[in-house]
Amino acid sequence: MTEAELQALTARAFQGLGVRARDAEDTARILVLGDLFGHATHGVSRVESYGERLELGGINRAPLIRVEDVAPAIARVDGDNGLGPVVGTRALNEAMARARHLGVGLALARGSNHFGAIAPYCWLAAQEGFASIIGSNSTTTIAPTGGREARLGNSPLGFGIPHPGGRPVILDMALSVVARARIRAALTRGEAIPDTWATDREGRPTTDPKAALEGFLLPIGGYKGYGLALIVDLFAGLLSGASYLTHVKSWSEDPGAAQDLGHFFILIDTARLGSSEWLAQRMVDFAAILHDTPATDPGKPVRLPGEIELERFERHRQEGVQVETRVLGILERYAARA
Repeated sequence: MTEAELQALTARAFQGLGVRARDAEDTARILVLGDLFGHATHGVSRVESYGERLELGGINRAPLIRVEDVAPAIARVDGDNGLGPVVGTRALNEAMARARHLGVGLALARGSNHFGAIAPYCWLAAQEGFASIIGSNSTTTIAPTGGREARLGNSPLGFGIPHPGGRPVILDMALSVVARARIRAALTRGEAIPDTWATDREGRPTTDPKAALEGFLLPIGGYKGYGLALIVDLFAGLLSGASYLTHVKSWSEDPGAAQDLGHFFILIDTARLGSSEWLAQRMVDFAAILHDTPATDPGKPVRLPGEIELERFERHRQEGVQVETRVLGILERYAARA
């Protein structure tokens, strides 16, 4: 399916769920970009969980999003419990507008929901010449170092640097060693997992995927990953006025309740730092230094963060995206209502 076809179908699906046309287009764009990057778990497959929550009233179909001008460079966005990609897009645009005017812009969003992968937002910002730091809090799945109860979310954090005429550098990462989806896959296959992935419910490292799913994810880098997850929640949740830590509602356990997630968008207008030629020259040299690193395995050369995903992105734009038959059926069913 081509990008345009998938965008049109996904937008119609959300309109079939009662979402306004513009909001449906914004949601579809973020989710389709997620699929183009190869993040299928954060792509159009999300129509299933988003749709369930829209039907139950857990997400507001027609939010009245309000923007508070906290300071010339700072906006606080109240998403009114709208779809995460709708709130995220509005906040991104607010941050870019301020950065375009002042050189730097910050938007803090509250009253939001799951907003997809971060890479699409970083990519959109990079296309406009903005460097970005973007994060969101999430439902608790990680125990703090030394603890045996989940108190932190596997909060995603992303960075983007534009490259005029070339590929931007985009780092999009969650803060656990692996996603729960990989543990569920191991359970389905009947395989053990490394004891560095998760703990059981008592906080003990485990190789049993079933015990891991009943326990907690381990953060990257031990206490350093715990610290990063904590900082993301301070920016995305606490400073924005959204819920944070255990105050965040679980969409899977209570899909009819508002999550009140928070996000942050920090944008820098790179045009203020130098010309596009200046930036492109430095980005080319920066990449070359890393690409020229002798590889320990000649078959696996050194790559930049996001390079594999951007190669997928370009290939999917040319060749189209493969959508699971089940997901396609859900999209078509909702689209038929529009």
